[in-house]
Parts: sequence; structure tokens; C-alpha cells
Amino acid sequence: MSGKFGDLRARLLTALVALPLLLGLLLYAPPLATVAVAGAAIGLGLLEYYKLLAARGLRPLRFTGLLLTAFIFLEEVQPGWAGPALWPLAALLLLTSTLRRADDLAQTVPAAAGTFMGATYLGALGGTLAGLRVLEPVELGGYRLLLLIFVVMMSDVFAYFAGHLAGRHRLAPLISPGKTVEGALGGLVGGALGAWLIREAALPGVSLPVTLALGVAVAAMGIVGDLLESLLKRWAGIKDSGALFPGHGGMLDRLDSLLFGAPVLYYFYLYQR
Repeated sequence: MSGKFGDLRARLLTALVALPLLLGLLLYAPPLATVAVAGAAIGLGLLEYYKLLAARGLRPLRFTGLLLTAFIFLEEVQPGWAGPALWPLAALLLLTSTLRRADDLAQTVPAAAGTFMGATYLGALGGTLAGLRVLEPVELGGYRLLLLIFVVMMSDVFAYFAGHLAGRHRLAPLISPGKTVEGALGGLVGGALGAWLIREAALPGVSLPVTLALGVAVAAMGIVGDLLESLLKRWAGIKDSGALFPGHGGMLDRLDSLLFGAPVLYYFYLYQR
């Protein structure tokens, strides 16, 4: 038990340092600064993803994957930047690069598949995260991202305590034995509460029922994202994707829920207009 709460203390200390910096970035920095920071975080997450592949003996097409991830990220942040040309060019780049691995036939196709998965996972989902900052009206972009982050944080906190206090039924025992159905339900409640609090403070234009539904949807997709990363780490035989944040693991460990929750808000705000 002391180990669990020691881990919680490390998480809280990291959050106390990181949150003021994050709030300053979201609310006071220019939109492009937020996009640049998000892009850097996605880049670090991609490198950690490559370590997961390497742990299973796969050699990803690193340079090709980085280019694909950057192209897809930018296309999501600024739709129309590459337009219809993006996907044929992406296919040509990936498939041509795959031929360069012809000396290792057992590796070629799995490495290319893993590379493309990483580019879509981090590039496309990361692009929706950064895109929330630059969607119109741009002046609300920081608050949209704050909504995403706060919903995920509240969901994590409620899931943590609900799981430890009342967790009885395992949610996905083959992927993440520590997660419970009760913890997940607590996470949904926390997500709805987090969305309501941000609505009251900064985003009053959305009705209460829609706000609560968004909070639950973001929290639910965040749980899916967390499970997906748990699956990748279990497949790779690695506990954490990295050690960048004390008590929180690596960048990918911090991005997993945000990456899956971001499209919910991105699509809502994109088509709300």
C-alpha cells in the first residue's frame, strides 16, 4: 500500500510543477507555440513507440515514420495543407522505403506495418489534439485544450480512487489486470464532473447535457487509449514507455488518454460550426 501511495505522491509533485507551466502555455502563449509544443511531445512519443517495437525485435523505418507522422500531424492541424496528395505520397514513401529492407524479409512487412501504425496513432490523433488550439474561434482554443486535459485528469483521479476503494471486477484482465469496472465507472463520473467545471469557468456556450455527454465520451475514449497503450507495453514486455515524468512514466504514458479523447472534442467543435 505504501508503494501505491508513494507513486501517487510522485505523481502529485510532478503535476504541481507541470500544471502551472501548462496553464501558462494554453492561456497566454500564441497558438503556434502550443502547436509546436504538441508537435514536440508527439515526436517524443513516437521515439518511445519505436522503443516498444525494438523491444520485440522490430526495426521501424524511423526517418520514414517521422516524415509520415509530421505530414499527417500538419494535415490535421491545418486541413487542406497537403490535400488529396497526402495519402498517395504517404503510401509511396512508406512502400518505397520498405523495399530498402529487402535484405531482411522476416522484418520487412512487420516493420513497415508498425511504422505506419505509429504514424497514424501519433500523427493523426496528435494532430486533433493540436488542432483544438487553432480551430475557430481561435481565442477559445486554449480553453478547449484545458477542457480535454481537465476531463482526462479528473477521470484519472476518480478512476484511481474508485478502483482502490471499490474495485472488484476486472475491466480487461489480459491487458491491464489492475484496472476495474468500478474504476472505469468512477472515471466516467470524474470526466463528466471535469467537463461541467470547465464549462462553468470558461466555456458557457455549450448546454449542460451536451457538456456532460462530452465529458463522459472523452473519459471513455481516454480509458480506451490507456488500454491500447497497456496492450502495446504488455506486447513489448515493458512496464513504462519511458521515465520522463516521475510517477507518470514516459511521454506516451501521458499522451495515451489525451490522444484518444482529443478527437471527440475536435469533431464536436469542428462540426458545431
